[in-house]
Amino acid sequence: MPRLLFCLLVGLFCLPAHAGVYTYIDAEGNRVFTDQPPSEKAQRVEIAPSNKMAPTQAPPAAIPAYPTTRVEPAYDVLRILVPEPDATIRDAAGNLIVTASSDPSLHPGHSFRLILDGQPAGEAGRSPVFPLENIDRGTHQISVEIIDSQGRIVERTPSQPFHMKRISLAEKRRTNPCKKGDWGVRPECPIADKPKEPRDIPFVPFI
Repeated sequence: MPRLLFCLLVGLFCLPAHAGVYTYIDAEGNRVFTDQPPSEKAQRVEIAPSNKMAPTQAPPAAIPAYPTTRVEPAYDVLRILVPEPDATIRDAAGNLIVTASSDPSLHPGHSFRLILDGQPAGEAGRSPVFPLENIDRGTHQISVEIIDSQGRIVERTPSQPFHMKRISLAEKRRTNPCKKGDWGVRPECPIADKPKEPRDIPFVPFI
């Protein structure tokens, strides 16, 4: 009962200040509070004015300023043209020229960079052509990146494999034999390997 009485008091005191609150003793001897007097015996309860403050309007949230520097657009296409994925390169010296292409073309301040087996191969530059020399036999992975002036990667192709098969000079000569004018001209026909020509023996008449 005391808890119920307390709840009634709280509910009534939360009424607007202009609403009337009355109390009386009912037939069972209980104290009752109400906003409507049931009879003239009900007594009005004076409620102290509320200390509720009017809500203050929150200041508008600050609108972030847009960056003044222009953000470079992404590249639609970046791909390796040569070699094709999983290509087999046959070169006695292990040489290869990697060629890439981008769309749109390279933006100012950007550079191409070749990645060979997870490491940069040579210096980055504006040219998408990368000559490689003396690549070891076996399978290698290449990819091409576009980097900005701070070295951050802007775009990168997927890594793709190629297979280097370094043919010996003897194998190349067997495939395409060296002719008289090839010695000292073709790499597989060094002048040191040129066979000696037979000497012309002068004809001596038999007497």
